[in-house]
Amino acid sequence: MTSTPIISIDPALCTGCRRCASVCPVDAIIGYEHEPQSIDTARCVICGQCVQMCSAFLSPFDDIDLDPATIRRTRGVPENDPSPLFAAHFQSHREDVAAMLADPSKTTMVQCAPAVRASIAEEFGLAPGTLTPGQLAAALRRLGFDAVYDTVFAADVTIMEESTELLERVASGGPLPMFTSCCPGWVRSVETTWPDLLPHLSSCKSPQQMAGALFKTYGAQLAGIDAKDIASISIMPCTAKKFEAARPEMNASGERDVDAVLTVTELAAMLKQRGIDLTTLPDETFDVPMGLYSGAGAIFGATGGVTEAALRTAIAVTSGNDVCESGVKFTPAGEGVVRATVEIAGKPIRAVIVSGLAHARPLLEAVRTGTADFDFMEVMCCTGGCVAGGGQPKLLPGLDKADAIARRRASLQRHDKELPVRASHKNPAVVALYENFLEKPLGHRPHTLLHTHYGDDTEGHE
Repeated sequence: MTSTPIISIDPALCTGCRRCASVCPVDAIIGYEHEPQSIDTARCVICGQCVQMCSAFLSPFDDIDLDPATIRRTRGVPENDPSPLFAAHFQSHREDVAAMLADPSKTTMVQCAPAVRASIAEEFGLAPGTLTPGQLAAALRRLGFDAVYDTVFAADVTIMEESTELLERVASGGPLPMFTSCCPGWVRSVETTWPDLLPHLSSCKSPQQMAGALFKTYGAQLAGIDAKDIASISIMPCTAKKFEAARPEMNASGERDVDAVLTVTELAAMLKQRGIDLTTLPDETFDVPMGLYSGAGAIFGATGGVTEAALRTAIAVTSGNDVCESGVKFTPAGEGVVRATVEIAGKPIRAVIVSGLAHARPLLEAVRTGTADFDFMEVMCCTGGCVAGGGQPKLLPGLDKADAIARRRASLQRHDKELPVRASHKNPAVVALYENFLEKPLGHRPHTLLHTHYGDDTEGHE
């Protein structure tokens, strides 16, 4: 990856409408109305909501002396790419991935996040929420990936580690409340704005990084190859995942956990460039073992999914009663916030789910002052969760965005109900992973590969 900023606003194209500023959860957009805007990279959490909102683009009718091919080249996009050039944009890694696919010395292993299967069909003209896991697997295979795995498998592993960590913190007295750490925008916000609360973050890596670490250890062992010969690529709904993958500590095997990240729109562009129409492909399965997943892992892509998945396993482990759904009912507690209390191991656990980073501030102030009345906190930077991420298909003005995001969420929830296994600890591939490689949650090998620490990077993103 390059050192070019991941999120930028082109001053030559920006009209100063400040629509981007209205959706930035951390007030990182700088500028006056009707003048070009810029990004305070020290505050930016790289969520890409400004990219989603931007409606200023280069038109062939504009009286501006700009070369589209040059602009595309600086953004990492092929010069002949036909997509519009918006002012707010993210750096593309399409050419990096194309080079990895063309390198005969590399075995390419790809993962795709749960929210990708609920949105990529929109890039091919289908309605929001059209679910295409089988066609997505087929499309990745047509692009030439050697192993088509799934981040949802790693989401199941995350639950094994994170639910165990929560139970251990409850038993030992903390630090509580424990914060989820799956969302890189949220993690970065804690690092930059709430550094005194870092001990509350779960030490679990996100599913993307767990998958990458497993590709280059467990996957390398299964394939009989060296980690350095694996190119690990992820397909994500999130622009902040590019930042997360580049963090210096994400190299558990001695190699980068994830070598390159493509967003949903980048993957769709690569497919179109190759003449691959996802909607005409047959359903295919993901490769085993790291392509097998449960319904609990699938709902990670929508807000509240991580908590529901963790509760299913925590309830089963502590009570002996396996459940397909936790049965816990959350009640609204302010804009973007819901709460519930559930008894686990004889103790009441008070959980809070936050949808949209801007809604987390009052709760974090309570944690800071020692008045927080909850034990577990899930925060998703983007309202609605990963289905609304900055790397998702752009929902242009005039579309009912809330409806589109609701359809994407609903499709993941339907996917959960349709799968034969709906709890992470029941995923047979995850059971085999622990029996044959990891041994036990929070053990020595999981600690080395799947956990990390946060807080060393508080500088502006690059």
